[in-house]
Amino acid sequence: MLPRCYAWLIDLGLRLAAVLALAMVLGIFQGAGSGVLMVLMFLVYWGYPIVLEVLNDGQTIGKRTLGLKVVNDNGTPITWVPSIVRNLLRTVDMMPALYGFGLVSGLLDPAGRRLGDHAAGTLVVYAERNPVRRPAPPTPPIASPLPLRQDEQRAVVAFAERAALMTPERQQELASLLHPLTGQRGEPAVRSVLGIANHLLGRR
Repeated sequence: MLPRCYAWLIDLGLRLAAVLALAMVLGIFQGAGSGVLMVLMFLVYWGYPIVLEVLNDGQTIGKRTLGLKVVNDNGTPITWVPSIVRNLLRTVDMMPALYGFGLVSGLLDPAGRRLGDHAAGTLVVYAERNPVRRPAPPTPPIASPLPLRQDEQRAVVAFAERAALMTPERQQELASLLHPLTGQRGEPAVRSVLGIANHLLGRR
């Protein structure tokens, strides 16, 4: 929990600094400036973590500094809706005071998830520093039956790169989560996901 607290404090400091800079530019005692400032404060406070989590591989500046990242609980990169949910529910985690609900939830949950993470289906994990990229196991390439977003392509390739480090049971568990894509479960799902990864990587 401590690394998450430090990351949050770093991000809070950056947001406060941004708001202060905006206040100095706009002049908080000017009528029109105050209205614009309130809007910008809202955008900075709520938009900062959401935009960075989605566009920066699950990492705000604070999380990156502490070697953390947020992902969906199935291991895929976080997307807009989960990030919005987990950050908006931060207000609930802060209740009744001093992050009370969030702290209790984090201490009771084995994965350290606060209430916002439970609602959004997300996890905060340690990010790999300079991860070693391993080639996907030799499996005939298969074109994806459905169009994949960029983050979904990254998740499929990441699964293939890490497959050699997983137990067969773990491989099948994760690959089965992609049943809507592959139409398969268990070992056939693993082969299908690896084949799609090899196709995305341009292997023949």
